Amino acid sequence: MADEIKLPIQMIEIEDDFIGQRIDNFLLARLRGVPKSVIYRVLRKGEVRVNKKRVKPEYKLQHADVVRVPPLTVAAEPDRVSVKLSLVSELESHILFEDNDLIVLNKPSGMAVHGGSGLQFGVIEAMRALRPQAKMLELVHRLDRDTSGCLLIAKKRSVLTHLHAQLRDKTVEKKYWALVSGDWDNKVRKVTDSLRKNTLQSGERVVKVDEVNGKPSETRFRILQRYQQGTLVEAFPVTGRTHQIRVHTACKGHPIACDDKYGDNDFTTQMNQIGLNRLFLHAKSLSFTHPASLTTMRIEAPLDEQLANALTKLTRK
Repeated sequence: MADEIKLPIQMIEIEDDFIGQRIDNFLLARLRGVPKSVIYRVLRKGEVRVNKKRVKPEYKLQHADVVRVPPLTVAAEPDRVSVKLSLVSELESHILFEDNDLIVLNKPSGMAVHGGSGLQFGVIEAMRALRPQAKMLELVHRLDRDTSGCLLIAKKRSVLTHLHAQLRDKTVEKKYWALVSGDWDNKVRKVTDSLRKNTLQSGERVVKVDEVNGKPSETRFRILQRYQQGTLVEAFPVTGRTHQIRVHTACKGHPIACDDKYGDNDFTTQMNQIGLNRLFLHAKSLSFTHPASLTTMRIEAPLDEQLANALTKLTRK
């Protein structure tokens, strides 16, 4: 049985950054390791008090509220992420931009954005280990484990909320570079096939084109360079479905190089021979409005060595 830690009574004075947040969401974020059911139970039983009064889970925090959290038992973290691990310390050199509000990271391929499913830790856990003084670090969006490139991390709840609103309003512009098989048709500038997510018995997620039950999806494409072996395209996902770019390229007969779910084995073998052993999908640039300064930010992530080397070994048309 895992070790447990008994947390004492906590009296938390609410800072401005948490004004307007629901008390249940505030506690879920603050009390990592405490089961969700326990948090809702102590709220329901009135053991959590705000200004000495009982509150419901939907109560929204206000300026200078004092929250009393009862003694709780939390599972210990025996495998806390160590900043001495090379995989963690190397992330420091992957930071493209950082200020008091947010971080933009050039996520390496092969690293999940968060732990779980048998993974000890992901990018967000590693960044929390690297920035122990940060009161909050949260992912603004996600990237597939095998995809590299621009990843946004918020340092404040107000920043997270602002950036999520931009994502909903589709004012965040994410552009990806993908090396696909074959000669991309210049007329295919937009793919709108609806996509449906399926979970196999093994737990693996697979996305398929499904015009009846799928969700509306749109990716815009631009040709960057034609090669004898394939085409380098820029992809701009208007919607943000799981595996969207990977499925939209594959359904048009141009799967991405080294895609183990939707790829072409012959093309992957050909790319392996020139030293490419990872998915050639890279979040190249990210444009958004900075939540504090309200200036337009455009961040670019350079290709990693393996992607850059692969392009030099292809024959341009």
